[in-house]
Amino acid sequence: MRHVRIVALVVSASVLALAGLGAQMIVGGDVGHMTGVVTDAGGVPLAGVDVKLSRGGRTARATVTNAKGEFSFLVLDPDRYEVTAALRGFRPATVRATITQGSTVELSLTLVSEPLGNSRSTDATPPPPASPAVSPQTETADRVFRHSGLASGVVGGVAGGAVVGVGGATGFASAFPGFNTETYDRITDNQWTEVGRKPLSTFSTDVDTASYSNVRRFLNQGQAPPKDAVRIEELINYFTFRYPDPRDEHPFSVTTAIGDCPWNGTHKLALVGLQARRLDRSRTPARNLVFLIDVSGSMMTPNKLPLVKASLAMLAPNLTDKDRVAIVVYAGSTGLVLPSISGGDTSTILEAIGGLQAGGSTNGGAGLTLAYQVAREHFITGGVNRVVLATDGDFNVGVTDQGSLLRLIEENRDSGVALSVLGYGMGNVKDSTMVKLADAGNGNYAYIDSLAEAQKVLVEQAGGTLVTVAKDVKLQIEFNPRVVSAYRLIGYEKRILQDQDFNNDKKDAGDMGAGHSVTALYELIPAGRPIDVPSIDPLKYQRAGSLSADAQGGEAMTVKIRYKQPDGATSALLAVAVPEKTTDNPELGFAAAVAEFGMLLRDSEHKGSSSYAHALKLAQQFKGDDPYGHRAEFIRLIGAAQGVTRLQTASR
Repeated sequence: MRHVRIVALVVSASVLALAGLGAQMIVGGDVGHMTGVVTDAGGVPLAGVDVKLSRGGRTARATVTNAKGEFSFLVLDPDRYEVTAALRGFRPATVRATITQGSTVELSLTLVSEPLGNSRSTDATPPPPASPAVSPQTETADRVFRHSGLASGVVGGVAGGAVVGVGGATGFASAFPGFNTETYDRITDNQWTEVGRKPLSTFSTDVDTASYSNVRRFLNQGQAPPKDAVRIEELINYFTFRYPDPRDEHPFSVTTAIGDCPWNGTHKLALVGLQARRLDRSRTPARNLVFLIDVSGSMMTPNKLPLVKASLAMLAPNLTDKDRVAIVVYAGSTGLVLPSISGGDTSTILEAIGGLQAGGSTNGGAGLTLAYQVAREHFITGGVNRVVLATDGDFNVGVTDQGSLLRLIEENRDSGVALSVLGYGMGNVKDSTMVKLADAGNGNYAYIDSLAEAQKVLVEQAGGTLVTVAKDVKLQIEFNPRVVSAYRLIGYEKRILQDQDFNNDKKDAGDMGAGHSVTALYELIPAGRPIDVPSIDPLKYQRAGSLSADAQGGEAMTVKIRYKQPDGATSALLAVAVPEKTTDNPELGFAAAVAEFGMLLRDSEHKGSSSYAHALKLAQQFKGDDPYGHRAEFIRLIGAAQGVTRLQTASR
């Protein structure tokens, strides 16, 4: 490890060479990364600190520190950068750092408090020493960030665990206590299925991550999330798992493992993991993006439209000249704020974002129609064509019912234009609507509760969010009755397919983006173990048949996957046999910890001997490399959930 002393307010940096950093967007040794922590003079981490990354006098990125004072800027070109940290009541600190190929720079910044009566607003960026003149683009980016309502230490409405707004004003949920119209579809846990009666389990992939960040939002507010807000597959798939990259003609690799079930000692736990091909930034296809932004009155609060604007301001500098970008807004009426222009025209894009204001009712149907029209007019053959909807999902005029909205999206997806959904806000989040819209639009659904999450979704994982490498991905697992007597798929309740749908290329299924990983867990009852499930009367017209020769071959199950190329209409088949005894895989341990956490939040009837203490132990044991800190954050959330549960118990 090489340590570098930098004379600034007080910064030390260490440069670490990373081997195989698990970036979800890009791989390759031609980029570097930057992480850091901001503390006060006493060493206490500071949350909600505005951190700006500049390059050549221009603001390149902006983020806000989390509850542990941490920040990160990932996938950076080798160059010399300037980092500025600012928080109201403290003197801003600026430091320079150099990114080299394949390295990560770790920064530690200390902010010294201002004397009383001399507090400066964080809107005033400290003058950098002897730097080039600030460009109009930089001024525009700074202005968007400041006027987004997030330049005062607010992280998506949560700063230091408290719900706050601009200047400390209470957010939507706090300003209107008891007013909550959030909607979630009911989830009923998958039940046990006997292999002898139904050996096939068929479902569609799911790469949505909204449930995890939404659960995090509730726990950060000291509240237990609604049970139906907890979709266990989305909690698991929020994380990147260390699966191998594909090495053949298929766009993803397949990893399998079988181990002991942590919450039932007589059962087994099986993992099926897919890892989509990652994209090198130089090979990212041209993107035709239309941002469809809800500017209705329900989007006025700081954790909605202001956070949308700050999110897009972070994405804009990462677009290129070969990309196309347009902005459509909708409220009571719909309009084209920014006609489709080159993605390289950053200042114009930022200017359009900065001018957005909320007000009026919500006519989402008209907005979708116009957005799809603009996307089709600028369609890039062989490229990425996508509408990105940013909303709280509250459609209240025009086309308002889910059925009509879904038909509208389904009619347009055949044109090759996908739809992704970014959910924002609290108090009236229509989660049930946004899930369905993204599914119908061959896209993914993410919930943005902070600038850090916006950076993860729109910058770190832009490949997975915006670039599809396989569509209509379906899985079908056949269990061997000689080895497995019963199975239960954990999560994916809304993704279950009929067995005959597997070979039906007309049946829509989930898509996988570049760098995405998909993980599914099955709880298994080994053959010969008692099955504690309701019995079924014997069949009148048939009896269980004899086992085939393949059943004697030492296989526990076979995983079959069907998928289409992004522009294809005919599916390809990939099959992998899973041996009865597999080698240990630490990723199974971490996935089990997340599943246990989810079952406890849902108070699942299948949670067995699960406990937060045990989930914590598993997560710590199998945390492994954690370059982005997502697994460390999960460990903290387990403690938060445990605390919320204790409070609930004490209040009864």
